[in-house]
Order: sequence, then structure tokens, then C-alpha cells
Amino acid sequence: MHRYQILIEYVGTNFFGWQIQNKGKSVQKLIQIKLSKLLKEKILLIGSGRTDSGVHAIEQSAHFECKKEIQNLDKFLKSVNHFVNDMNVSIINIKKRNLDFHARFSAKQRIYKYVIFNRLSKPSIEKGRGWHIIKELDISLMKKGAKKLLGTKDFSTFRSSSCNAKSPIRTMESIKIKSIRGRIEIHFKSQSFLQQQVRSMVGCLKYLAEKKWSLKKFDLIFKSKKRVDCAPPAPAEGLFLEKVIY
Repeated sequence: MHRYQILIEYVGTNFFGWQIQNKGKSVQKLIQIKLSKLLKEKILLIGSGRTDSGVHAIEQSAHFECKKEIQNLDKFLKSVNHFVNDMNVSIINIKKRNLDFHARFSAKQRIYKYVIFNRLSKPSIEKGRGWHIIKELDISLMKKGAKKLLGTKDFSTFRSSSCNAKSPIRTMESIKIKSIRGRIEIHFKSQSFLQQQVRSMVGCLKYLAEKKWSLKKFDLIFKSKKRVDCAPPAPAEGLFLEKVIY
């Protein structure tokens, strides 16, 4: 058997997420069907992790195995893209990997980016690629709140009720926030994330930056470990899986 890693860019707007669903379109199913057709065998595509409905990816990572070696990777890449580009999905790279490589379990870090448009007017060119918030956000308060999320902690407050992870303990390695002309980008780095963790953290940071919450209340809500205390999660359209590091 031969194992290959592919890097995938996609707009999640019209998908029910990465993971194959009983109903609705998924990115995994779309690519898996096209790979099976091109390679003339049943292919199982394994991703680095799920992205929820509406979430985008700048560089999702996945792997698959096939019986025959792919002779021309560039030609194969073009062929796959011919079938998926119309769905706003692109395979941006393909690499031959050893059989011990695993898209999910070999990953050392994952980076997610959340985009906020903090201005009066709605975005046009980047419509559907960020959260539009009119009320001015205090970036300094947002950065102070982000510092409290760093380290190895219990993230139960930010965990979806449908999350099936065995433990709510995660290590947040870094959170970087930058704001340029009303465009705010928040980058989260961790080995793994709980379901809806990033969107829930952004929702709470937004409450803090709007001064609906004090820094003390933000900290108490985080430490309460109660999902019911969490602010409404930020919308999916602002979230991007930016990179998976091996």
C-alpha cells in the first residue's frame, strides 16, 4: 500500500463540515468520492480533525492509502482539482508519506484563525469570511482576556454539549491578536481543540472587548467550568483552520 498526504483549502459555507454526514454535503465525502473514481478503488480519506458546518480551511491536512503508486503527482493534483474546484475546494499539495504517518495522530500543533470585521459597513469582498461587529471592540481588553486562557487548563466552559472528547483539559500554547484598519485576526495554537472551543472563546472575548463583562467576570466564567455561563459562540463563517503542524 502507498500512503499520501494532501493539503486542502475550502470554503465551508455550503458544507455541513469536514466529517462525512448521514445527510448533507461534507468536504471529506466529496474528495473521497473523487479520489476513488480517479484511482479506481475504494479510498478512505482521514482528516487531521473535524471542522464544523460553515467553517473554512486554509490548509486542512488529510491522508489516504491506495494499492498502486501514483506516478505523476502534479498531473494527479490537477485531475482531482478538476472535479472539486467548482465546489470551492482546492487540493493545494500532495506528498508521498511513510505508512506510519497519520493526518490526525501525527499532528503536533493546530492553528486556527478567527476573523472579525469591526466597522460600520459590512464586508463585500470578504462576505461570509468573518464576523461583522459594529460596536467598537477594546483590543487591549481582548488581549488581557486571551492571556488568561494560556497554558494547560480545563476548558469545560468553552466545550460544546455534544463534544465527545474524553477530557476537557487542553494546552493553549499561544493566542495572537492583531488589528489593522478594523480587521481583527485572532490566532489560536494548540495540539488539539474541543468542539466549538475556539468559537466559544471568541464569543467570550467579544463580550469582554464590548465591556459587557469585566476582566474579573471573564476569569470567573472561565473557571466556573460551566457551559451555561459561556457567551454565545462566534459564528462559524469567521473561523479558519489555518495550519496543521507535524
